[in-house]
Amino acid sequence: MCRFLKYFSQRAALLGVALLMPVLLGSPTTAFAFALYGADARAGLVDPDGVDGTLAVGAGLNFQQAGSHVHLMPNVVYWSESGLSDVNTNFDASYHFEPAGRVSPYLGGGLGMHFYSSDGPRDPGTDVGPNLFGGVTLPMSGASLYFEGRTTLTDRSEFGLMTGATFYLGR
Repeated sequence: MCRFLKYFSQRAALLGVALLMPVLLGSPTTAFAFALYGADARAGLVDPDGVDGTLAVGAGLNFQQAGSHVHLMPNVVYWSESGLSDVNTNFDASYHFEPAGRVSPYLGGGLGMHFYSSDGPRDPGTDVGPNLFGGVTLPMSGASLYFEGRTTLTDRSEFGLMTGATFYLGR
């Protein structure tokens, strides 16, 4: 029972941080602050260490500073395979090589917190590690489509190919 409470309290704390981050980033106090740019939905295939490849789904927010090529993207991704599932919350940043509104390759990195549903070999139940990714974004009317390769470097590292759309807010 104590293990359950510890696991639950870790999830509650991380959820609180994840919910607070958009509020802090979305309330600019200067002209140089990041503002909410869009909401994101994604799906793709991931190949985690120790289990077969599987479908992953996720969602997030996209913050951008006016005139900047840098995006800040808190997001969450979920996958499940062979009795093991992972809910990972991430805080990523990316650099787009072209300005908003143009086809643009991008590179990025961030930090992710993984919450596994069961203990497997080399798996303590939670894991923290860096994310590395790159892709291309294709602007459309009201949204941008993107295609991305992504890896996480943890005790249960994974590689994934994702596609998704960022829906512009307030445009």
